[in-house]
Amino acid sequence: MVDVTEKEMDNPTFKSDTVLSDVHLHCPNKRHLMVRLNAVGQPVFLSYFKLLWNTEDSASKKQVREATTEREHQYRSGDELCDKDRNNLKERELSSEGIEALLDDDGDLEVVRRPRSASGLEEEDLLRDRVYPVILMKGEEDAFEDEEQECTCSDVVKIEHTMATPLEDVGKQVWRAAFLLADYVLFKRDTFRCHSVLELGGGTGITSIIMGTIAKRVYCTDVGEDLLAMCEQNVALNKHLMEPGRGEVKVKELDWLKDEFCTDPEAPYSWSEEEIADLHDHCTVIMAADVFYDDDLTDALFRTLYRITHNLRNSCTVYLALEKRLNFTLRHMDVTCEAYSHFRNTLNDLENLQDRKMKYTVEPIKLDFCQFLVYERIEQL
Repeated sequence: MVDVTEKEMDNPTFKSDTVLSDVHLHCPNKRHLMVRLNAVGQPVFLSYFKLLWNTEDSASKKQVREATTEREHQYRSGDELCDKDRNNLKERELSSEGIEALLDDDGDLEVVRRPRSASGLEEEDLLRDRVYPVILMKGEEDAFEDEEQECTCSDVVKIEHTMATPLEDVGKQVWRAAFLLADYVLFKRDTFRCHSVLELGGGTGITSIIMGTIAKRVYCTDVGEDLLAMCEQNVALNKHLMEPGRGEVKVKELDWLKDEFCTDPEAPYSWSEEEIADLHDHCTVIMAADVFYDDDLTDALFRTLYRITHNLRNSCTVYLALEKRLNFTLRHMDVTCEAYSHFRNTLNDLENLQDRKMKYTVEPIKLDFCQFLVYERIEQL
């Protein structure tokens, strides 16, 4: 993984000890304007993520099909442009007078350029239009007032996030597995309706926010006051999605390295006794996205998962989304995915656990469901 520390937006400096956001990777040449600096001096950006169909209860199967058709059309657009260019080139080649027509006066090969009307720039612009990236800068809100008004509708999620962080701050970025899990939530909305949900390692909160449009209550948890403040800000930015009667998202601290919930009343994101009781009495869904990148944290997460599920009154389904990240390691002198392998081994241990009170079963989910957010659904997800 590579990342960028942005001292000046026009002159990014690459460093090896940081990682780069999937949002930035999806549109690396897009102009990004930051809205503020966070508590540790990292640039914070605001992105708009448009749903490909309306998430209102009245949405029908016809709307889902139309959304899928629209997405497929968007993905085909680039190919259609390329096909058109190839046809134009073939026509020009056929109309030329033999091989000599492709050589200049000195006998060098003369390369036939693409027509300007169907250039790669236009193709790139088509792809960018699907992303809804950062557009606001603090102090320049008036310049984007119209866009801000357009993005308060029920099919746009607004998320503050960073583009580049050290490994310990990757929760402040937006990752593909969070999009994937959010897609599944929207696809299976009836499955989650009116449920009480816990998210582990919620990060920027994008998955919890989308879940909050469907579920009764979502506890979005992570660790670090700066990260939790960003998450809480994102929940506030998306109040328009969670109108009265829909659901609520509560941002709470949950440290996997500790055996108990934080109940210190002086801590800003601590739990009340009533909230802990509500979680234990009503939670039926636990979810986590892209949190398996460090072996020690993976072990800590499974310990936390075991402890929480043992205290739940009802049976619970856990949804885990992740991306297999391949890396070359000197230990193996080969491309491996050690973090994923450790995750699978730990998951197998949980499934094979002999416990008289609890039984865990594991079932993979096929990724052939509709895509409602725009990102690259790569085979490693």
